[in-house]
Amino acid sequence: MKPATLHQEFTASVRDLGTDGRGIVEHPTGQVFFVAGVWPGETARFRVTGFKQRFGFARLVELVTPSPDRVPPLCPHHGLGERDCGGCPWQFMSYPAQLIAKEQRVRQALARHALDDRIAPMHGAPQAFAYRNRAQFKTDGRQLGFVAAGSNRLAPVTDCPVLTAPNRATLHALNDALPVAAWKPSRKQSWTTLDVDEGVTATEVVPNQRRPFRQGNDAQNRFMRDWLADRLHTLEPSRTVTELFAGSGNFTEVIAARGFQQIYAVEGVQESITQLNARHFPATTGLCHNLFGAPECEKLQAATAQASILVLDPPRDGCKHLSALLPKKHRYRDVFYIACDVATFSRDLQVLTAAGLTVKELQPLDLFPQTPHVELLCWLTR
Repeated sequence: MKPATLHQEFTASVRDLGTDGRGIVEHPTGQVFFVAGVWPGETARFRVTGFKQRFGFARLVELVTPSPDRVPPLCPHHGLGERDCGGCPWQFMSYPAQLIAKEQRVRQALARHALDDRIAPMHGAPQAFAYRNRAQFKTDGRQLGFVAAGSNRLAPVTDCPVLTAPNRATLHALNDALPVAAWKPSRKQSWTTLDVDEGVTATEVVPNQRRPFRQGNDAQNRFMRDWLADRLHTLEPSRTVTELFAGSGNFTEVIAARGFQQIYAVEGVQESITQLNARHFPATTGLCHNLFGAPECEKLQAATAQASILVLDPPRDGCKHLSALLPKKHRYRDVFYIACDVATFSRDLQVLTAAGLTVKELQPLDLFPQTPHVELLCWLTR
């Protein structure tokens, strides 16, 4: 059979979901294609749009057999077109089906670690919409929205149902203010950014200025803090804790409330450390270290060698130099890893297990409904 060609159409069934949430389908030749907007078990007609090494990409042309879990998207800007917002790519599926898919993905991704009996059921969000407490809009001074998925094109939005009510009102007010000449981007910028959260109104938004970081879902952040607090409560407060990627103290506050003897809260951004220190948590020392460099991690390990509890909440890249923090004679007996990427967590888990630590429990959590994103809470012991 001849290889697939650009713009060719073919019919196939969706066999699985990729790590980015797109459907995986096979061309009659056996070549794998990734397609947005489809779900496992669905049969559809697709059109080839491009190739990358052994894989290809295609677009949905027509659904032949839709999933019974399909639902009408709540957002008027959801879709697969070049001007549609791709921020909530799973909005066409029921929320229970999303949770099942996320838990299956976690179990599949971690299968090689033999953890199935220690993985708890997916903890769903209390609200599948109206949960997002922060956002970054893009604007050219005439239109405002998000960048369309896989492109540098602006997808204008007039509404966004995943935003909390205050942020939704801010979006409406920002749109009402258009056009705004001051929001026209400079020649070096594609867009002007407008960061919002529930602490600012539309008139208080400062262009191209980030708001302080916070977890994007308040209800799920409370669950994560409570999960950590419950487990720390079983540990002796006479011990010393090192916390990595501490930010401005979201989890530091939980650690300090347990009353540990000494807490080292480490972050690579000095502004965050300044904010953390201003909160005056008891027995807490804020340290500014570049956690993305092995030499800095080695220095940090030497400075915090007495710590026996490690808490880390890294970005999607994970903790690439974790091995530098876990030498052969490390003292860590309890590690709490809060992960926002399953693949990098799986990589880092190999380092942790090689250092003598064993997974005690793992809790998957849905921080961002309507998206493929998964958060993991893991407790390892030695």
